Amino acid sequence: MRLWESFDRIVVFDTETTGVAYSRDRIIEIGAVSLENGTETGSMDLLIRLPEGRRLDPFIINLTGITEERLKTEGVGDQEAARAFAALLEGAERPLIAAYNAQFDLNFLFYLLQPQGLAGVLKTPRFLDALTVYRDRRDYPHKLEHAIAAYRLEDRAVNSHRAIDDARAAALLLEAMAEERDDLERYIDLFGVHPKYGVSGRKISSVTYRAQPYERRRPLYELP
Repeated sequence: MRLWESFDRIVVFDTETTGVAYSRDRIIEIGAVSLENGTETGSMDLLIRLPEGRRLDPFIINLTGITEERLKTEGVGDQEAARAFAALLEGAERPLIAAYNAQFDLNFLFYLLQPQGLAGVLKTPRFLDALTVYRDRRDYPHKLEHAIAAYRLEDRAVNSHRAIDDARAAALLLEAMAEERDDLERYIDLFGVHPKYGVSGRKISSVTYRAQPYERRRPLYELP
């Protein structure tokens, strides 16, 4: 994978949240794997406690299997979770952060790190969105489970809606997409957005956003 020519560490992560609005919802689980030359060198998988009086929507409980009781008894505080993520980037000179639907997860990650004074760890890494790549490779639908099936990864990956499982699935997907066509470096800091609704959430200053058709045409990096 040519990405290793440009990056000495790739951190692939995923979040489970109380909802979709990063400004008012919260991360309840964060999982990540740290890779060097394709080998996993570190990982994290943490539940995060809810503030006193905050409740989980039944839809989220059914989707993830995470309950309020589990968050209360097994969860850590925001500071511990933020520090654990930052630790995965320590010592990397040329890091890359990747996720499936990275725009969503990076918005939530920023709001986890910022109150702990750790948002600065996002200044050095570049960003890669596996969903953007997949949209260029396959027509709708584009959920992670569809990508896993398309690349025949069912025996190695699962879209369980649990953060560490989905992070590892995204890492395997990136590897499979590179084997199919090793042009992932062209998607660095290039995120596809809904052609009608545009960018969802807070824009990332280092990222270029382009409307991406839901049916394959030219690769996104070739679009004007």
